[in-house]
Amino acid sequence: MHQVEFLREKLKLFSGWVGEGNSWIVEIFVIVFLTLLAAWFLQRFIDRLARRAEGTANPWDDALVGAIEAPGRVLVWLLGLSVAAGIAGEQTGVSIFDYVAEFREVGVILVLAWFAVRFVRNAEENLRDPRYTSKPVDVTTVRAIGKLVRISILITAAMVVMQKLGYSISGVLAFGGIGGLAVGFAAKDLLANFFGGLMIYLDRPFAVGDWIRSPDKEIEGTVEDIGWRLTRIRTFDKRPLYIPNATFTQISVENPSRMLNRRIYETIGVRYDDAAAIPGIISSVKEMLKQHPEIDTQQTLIVNFNAFAASSLDFFIYTFTKTTDWIRYHEIKQDVLLRVLQIIDEHGASCAFPTRTVHMPDNLRLETIQAAGVRE
Repeated sequence: MHQVEFLREKLKLFSGWVGEGNSWIVEIFVIVFLTLLAAWFLQRFIDRLARRAEGTANPWDDALVGAIEAPGRVLVWLLGLSVAAGIAGEQTGVSIFDYVAEFREVGVILVLAWFAVRFVRNAEENLRDPRYTSKPVDVTTVRAIGKLVRISILITAAMVVMQKLGYSISGVLAFGGIGGLAVGFAAKDLLANFFGGLMIYLDRPFAVGDWIRSPDKEIEGTVEDIGWRLTRIRTFDKRPLYIPNATFTQISVENPSRMLNRRIYETIGVRYDDAAAIPGIISSVKEMLKQHPEIDTQQTLIVNFNAFAASSLDFFIYTFTKTTDWIRYHEIKQDVLLRVLQIIDEHGASCAFPTRTVHMPDNLRLETIQAAGVRE
């Protein structure tokens, strides 16, 4: 306020040239002109900061520069126009100008809250951008923290504005405590979803981009968004599936995206006529898997004769691939199975297929032949 009074004293000296009765008009004109000039200098300063921030990989300076531009211009015009409006109110006596001081204080609070929300949003986006961070950042955690901070800023700004307008915060808090019980009973499902979303953010059973499924519900797809009430999942047929967060507190969720390996578990049958080749086939298949570049030999690797089936002698393959990518996994599995077929063929054996052998008594066959001769 001392700076405002000093500025007004200087303006009065200048306005003496145009007449005592019209001096306040000159003061308002000069203040508006100085406000315009300050806004121009601020824009130049922000542009210079933006160029310097682009040359660094720091996510915070870019977030700060991007957040300050629009609120900074609004703040300059708010201060300049409020001073001009105050001068006009003193000279004209219009009652509406009596609220200029309160309007300026509330406006400054709202502009600062606007700046803080923009800064948090920009920082959240930059932390998820691989250009700014060399280490991967958990998207779900960043979004959860960003939402909590923005909500805290808005609630704090609202309470400060209410205090400036003459409302008692203690009364509001007391009313909130009593009303919260009624709201809690009326909106228990909404609160259950809210706390369900909070548990997802804290426990992190899955994150945005994960493939999840539930054995308890018909839920399977890729997580696209985790909100405070709903989680949006894109199913494999590209349909969006919206699930209330409270559901995840009551069901089991499987997260295949976090698997370490993918398993190949296949049973292969060989003909009974090739029983002598079984030991050699099993030994060759096991050696092939140990030498395969895409098989993780640090995990369980089993190739064993398993069962006397109805039409085949079965052995099974139990091993794990190094990759977890779904498409790459099937390419590796195909290669393994083709190599197994080649090994079976190299041992002079063949894969079995369902067959049925019918044994007939010899006398029945002869009687049939004799009966056929008699008819001839």
